Amino acid sequence: MENVVVVGAGLAGLQTVVALRQQGYAGRLTLLGAEPHPPYDRPPLSKDVLAGKVEDTTLEADWAALDVTLQLGCRATGLCPGHVETEAGPVPYDGLVIATGADPVRLPGPGSVLRTIEDARALRQVLRPGRRVVVVGAGWLGAEVATTAAGAGCAVTVVEALDTPLAGVLPAEVGRHFTPWYAAAGVELLLGESVAAVEPGAVRLATGVELPADHVVVGIGVRPATGWLAGSGVPLDARGAVVTDEYLRAGLPGVYAVGDCVTWPSRRYGVRMHVEHWDNALHAPAVAAANLLGDEVRYDPVPYFWSEQFGRVVQYAGHHPAGDRLVWRGDPAGETWAACWLSGDRLVAILTVDRPRDLAQARRILDRDALVDADRLADPDLPLKAAAR
Repeated sequence: MENVVVVGAGLAGLQTVVALRQQGYAGRLTLLGAEPHPPYDRPPLSKDVLAGKVEDTTLEADWAALDVTLQLGCRATGLCPGHVETEAGPVPYDGLVIATGADPVRLPGPGSVLRTIEDARALRQVLRPGRRVVVVGAGWLGAEVATTAAGAGCAVTVVEALDTPLAGVLPAEVGRHFTPWYAAAGVELLLGESVAAVEPGAVRLATGVELPADHVVVGIGVRPATGWLAGSGVPLDARGAVVTDEYLRAGLPGVYAVGDCVTWPSRRYGVRMHVEHWDNALHAPAVAAANLLGDEVRYDPVPYFWSEQFGRVVQYAGHHPAGDRLVWRGDPAGETWAACWLSGDRLVAILTVDRPRDLAQARRILDRDALVDADRLADPDLPLKAAAR
């Protein structure tokens, strides 16, 4: 293999380039990115960048040592055997890694989204004391934006179509415990309310109620950025995610895929996984790189992600749909607590609120697929590792 192209210049793309060089690939290497910036970190966009604490989140890279051709501001438009079609013309390859990530779901009207560094900088300019900000969606991103906006002195309303915060990712019995955080932060939370239209100066709900809004932020999820793969032969699922095998092969010779745009089969959980979080973009590239270079390494991680909202650090590891029992560790009405999901006596997932040691110890148990004692697990005064058998 003499000519590898990586499409997508985010964290996953950069990690793929680094992994290829670290694993001995010495051939030609090209990194294509639709944005004009070198790879940067996205999680701080809704936190430190939006709050004005950080201006730039460019990821460190020794580009000279990596010896990679950077083609930034160059969007992929199609894929044919042996070359990627781009706005600047075809780019040939004999090995390809797709790492194009995801695009935010938008609503018609003047609402903004938060996905790029430009989005964060522009939104930061409108978060001023007294401004009326409506956030559509009480997911991870919506909560983080609401946190920052309220901290900037804005009058914030969050509108969520479902009945609890984080309803798209957590069961209601857990998500409902996030509800009081909004009121405590001075944020109005409207649950079970659908948005009919985003209009200049207002958000109109399906009930006909109009919420005055100086600015609207839409945070209702993302979709894989894979439209450019239509007709290429790369298999896509109903949401547009690249369907890979457990080795991250993407259905065509020499083509692999990593990051937010991928769904892969997990032996650990017995289902196909689609994880749109930083940790996946960090670790999958090493597996794809190894397999592109002739190895056979399965990708089957324990998913992990985190969020900072309303003065709390929320962390999650595992896959809770694999569980059949929920064990609380501490009082979820209190300041610190954890929700633990078990399948029989096996820990399959954990969500922690300001309990970083619990999360770290749980990750080791999850990695080992160890059994736990549920009674000891439920005792928040015992180290979580003491519950492992």
